[in-house]
Amino acid sequence: MVNGMDGAHEMVLCKVEPQCSIAEADDFERLSRLLDRPRVKIERKLSFDERSLSELSVTGNLRPVDSYDSMCSPGAGRSVLDTPVSLARSSFEPHPMVGEAWDALRRSIVFFRGQPVGTIAAIDHASEEVLNYDQVFVRDFVPSAMAFLMNGEPDIVKNFLLKTLHLQSWEKRIDRFKLGEGVMPASFKVNHDPVRKTDTLVADFGESTIGRVAPVDSGFWWIILLRAYTKSTGDLSLAETPECQKGMKLILSLCLSEGFDTFPTLLCADGCSMIDRRMGVYGYPIEIQALFFMALRCALAMLKPDVEGKEFMERILTRLNALGYHMRSYFWLDFQQLNDIYCYKTEEYSHTAVNKFNVIPDSIPDWIFDFMPTRGGYFVGNVSPAKMDFRWFALGNCIAILSSLATPEQSVAIMDLIEERWEELVGVMPLKISYPALEGDEWSIVTGCDPKNTRWSYHNGGSWPVLLWLLTAACIKTGRPQIARRAIELAESRLWKDGWPEYYDGKLGRYIGKQARKFQTWSIAGYLVSKMMLEDPSHLGMISLEEDKVKKPPIRRSASWTA
Repeated sequence: MVNGMDGAHEMVLCKVEPQCSIAEADDFERLSRLLDRPRVKIERKLSFDERSLSELSVTGNLRPVDSYDSMCSPGAGRSVLDTPVSLARSSFEPHPMVGEAWDALRRSIVFFRGQPVGTIAAIDHASEEVLNYDQVFVRDFVPSAMAFLMNGEPDIVKNFLLKTLHLQSWEKRIDRFKLGEGVMPASFKVNHDPVRKTDTLVADFGESTIGRVAPVDSGFWWIILLRAYTKSTGDLSLAETPECQKGMKLILSLCLSEGFDTFPTLLCADGCSMIDRRMGVYGYPIEIQALFFMALRCALAMLKPDVEGKEFMERILTRLNALGYHMRSYFWLDFQQLNDIYCYKTEEYSHTAVNKFNVIPDSIPDWIFDFMPTRGGYFVGNVSPAKMDFRWFALGNCIAILSSLATPEQSVAIMDLIEERWEELVGVMPLKISYPALEGDEWSIVTGCDPKNTRWSYHNGGSWPVLLWLLTAACIKTGRPQIARRAIELAESRLWKDGWPEYYDGKLGRYIGKQARKFQTWSIAGYLVSKMMLEDPSHLGMISLEEDKVKKPPIRRSASWTA
């Protein structure tokens, strides 16, 4: 691993043509002299108008995109600081953390046969146990990939997408059980043999993780990242290859298959996503449902309209309609909805039931009555028969905004909640992964006395800097950049000085996590992406989908229909 991260594999900035004013050009000259670094030519690409899902016809001509030009991401210009051109325009002295963050991010790059293929989870030389932090995790690499894309360095992202796609085709077994063909790895490691001078890949599909759970979110993140790459570069050729088309269809086959489900949501085990330990999120966790919704929309834009592709598009449209309605109706909680649940009748039968999931009002936790402001709302953690998890989960709610699973009104309400409950959800280090923490007997029962997930630590109410990039994206989309700016300033006050920890502990996030790794790559990348998006909001298009009225699939008569 050390051999793969030496200085011989420096990433190279692309040279592009400028299209800026004389005043802006003068700014660049002064900035270049000040930093004594070479000038970079800037090119502005055309913006991408998100095509409307309602333009799709399950019986007509379906096409992945309107044109090649339409897939170009806006704001592709880069400055001599390895940050967007807007940062160079607005300030001659960017925060010193930016340069340090880029240096740290580049040190984390992993090479396979001379090509960059990802970034390892953490470079913590002070830690005695490496565990699996020297591996490239699919979910962990996403903010790194966004940083490289925003900086005009797409090659590492393309290589990562192709390598993980190759790993998807491997036979996957845990003990004597064979996993589904479409499962993406949780992570992979590059083994360097200095004697034979060979590199080999070793993948983990869940057989080595805590609890031996397959990563449900990996496939969704892969599809989302493929769309971000396509949108950033304008290169449709990768997504249109037979291999990528097959990879998407294998992932979709896993989650669109028919079974005993009565809900359009995905049934999941504990530990199948970022929260990869037992935390009581089994069932229908908001994080997975939001990522599922976003991945479906991304796949819909990239599938080729051949015979098999049209069939998948029709299934996607059907699922999107049902999933969107279900989530917005039953997972959404605001002051009025909480009051309605508080007054629910139970044991209702027939189609006229109001309390459709038979939620017992006495099961509503006491904390939620004081926590819920009159202005604001959010998607709860989980909804299933006789169970509603009222906890706040940051990732799922941010993805709900970015994917437009949340309506515009709901998106605004989520941001209102963050502002109203800033101390609880942000504190002194953004951002709480979940709120509130499980304590006492509840912690013992739900987590199985997990020593890592003690109260206000790790996934149990810990504060995770990586979530800053998702918060920033959500803030920009909802027109609330001041919230992101405030959160970034909090992170800048400590994150660099503390050595880029993985997470923070405590009710306000004041303490470095008791088992937190230093120089955690996605903490570094999350900060960089946040800065670049805030300085150049056009980058948002890579990770954001506009609201759309999804076209309803045609209703067909059943075979038993009689005229």
